[in-house]
Amino acid sequence: MKTTYAGPTSGQGAVYSWVGNSDVGEGRMTITDSQPAGRIVITLEFVEPLASTADTLFEFMPAAAGTTVTWTMSGDNDFLSKAFSLFMGGMDKMTGPDFEMGLAQMKAVAEGKK
Repeated sequence: MKTTYAGPTSGQGAVYSWVGNSDVGEGRMTITDSQPAGRIVITLEFVEPLASTADTLFEFMPAAAGTTVTWTMSGDNDFLSKAFSLFMGGMDKMTGPDFEMGLAQMKAVAEGKK
């Protein structure tokens, strides 16, 4: 997979793009809002294999054992996307493992284990 970065190194306007094989496709993530220790908002654009755009939100709330992270993604589902989702077993099945892996990696970095 080939990755590129553009814009500022962090915060609003930072861009991460990728181009890969059929497993990862092609896309771009752009930070549209960033509030330290509060939230990060990202526009996620998939180019291939199925073009779509989603808004992704990470919210951080203090908790007794550290920080609670809430990760949500929302976007429009056209007919083709709905059919693809049904064929693949639903959005939870398609994205759930990626969310779990991403949250585990975020925790490892935050705890200095990675």
